[in-house]
Amino acid sequence: MTTTRRGFIGGAVGAAITATTSEAGTTKHFAGHPGRYGLLHDTTLCVGCRSCEVACKEVSGLPPVEDPVDDPRVFDTVRRTTDTSLTVVNKYVEGSDDEPPVYRKLQCMHCNEPCCATVCLVHAFEKTPEGPVVYHPELCMGCRYCVMACPYYALAYEYEDPLAPKVMRCTMCYDRIKEGKVPGCAEACPMGAITFGVREELVKVARERIRKHPDRYVDHIFGEHEFGGTSWMILAGTSFGELGLDEGVTSEPLPAIATSYLGVVPLVVTIYPGLLMGMYAFSKRHEAVAKAEREDAVAEAVADTEEEGRKKLEAAAERAKKDKERSVDMAVKKALAEAQKGGDE
Repeated sequence: MTTTRRGFIGGAVGAAITATTSEAGTTKHFAGHPGRYGLLHDTTLCVGCRSCEVACKEVSGLPPVEDPVDDPRVFDTVRRTTDTSLTVVNKYVEGSDDEPPVYRKLQCMHCNEPCCATVCLVHAFEKTPEGPVVYHPELCMGCRYCVMACPYYALAYEYEDPLAPKVMRCTMCYDRIKEGKVPGCAEACPMGAITFGVREELVKVARERIRKHPDRYVDHIFGEHEFGGTSWMILAGTSFGELGLDEGVTSEPLPAIATSYLGVVPLVVTIYPGLLMGMYAFSKRHEAVAKAEREDAVAEAVADTEEEGRKKLEAAAERAKKDKERSVDMAVKKALAEAQKGGDE
């Protein structure tokens, strides 16, 4: 029985996928580190001032906001985070005479069991005991699957950086937290719409607000349990669907839901680049060989042309020499004939 190269590669990939899928099925739910920090965003208090955007850029060392914070036209479209804007505020519900507009801040949610960390083959993402999910750019291989896997569309990629592009997203001001400081956005919010603290205490604060003002809030804390829970939690006075968030999603972590799928993808991301790089190298070698052959062919053609030209020049010179000799011979003969004729006369 013979084995083709394609059959060998297909069998190896299939076997590896089967093994990885089996291992992925052992993923268990992680309730989160005790005493970890979090943030609570009360959208009923948010006025869309975008002070959090300005503060985020300042503490992150990013370029200042492009659109003036007092320009309402920025809310004409729903924005997503970018590599230079790690958090953005969008208006999701228009205001009326009786009700103000509803705004929501968008940024990385820092999940208890982050998909970005689960799908990352090289472990460039790490869930810290303090709460934030940190990113190690020195480990990143640039596959960008984390960007696609994030259920909150909060990750961006530095496509314009040709040398060392990184995945960019809210860091939850991890460095500031370790120094005992408050995240920049929470510190800058003039309305107190963003509260920083121990996550367990924030849940209690949120529930107390709902209990005291049942007519003001939806009886739900988004992020407490969604997809296993997040460090960022949200209170709202309108449906979360109107705020661009999926309502009624499972509390099961995404890694546990799709362990088979998520286990296979990193493998594919691993194997395919190798295969593609091999194909690329083969293609480049093929191009190099073809180029060398073309150069040899051109050089040979030039040499043949030069040789042919040399031969033609030699032939022309030989013909010119013979023509000259014939001309001289004819001139001599003519002169002798004329001299002989003159002597006879």
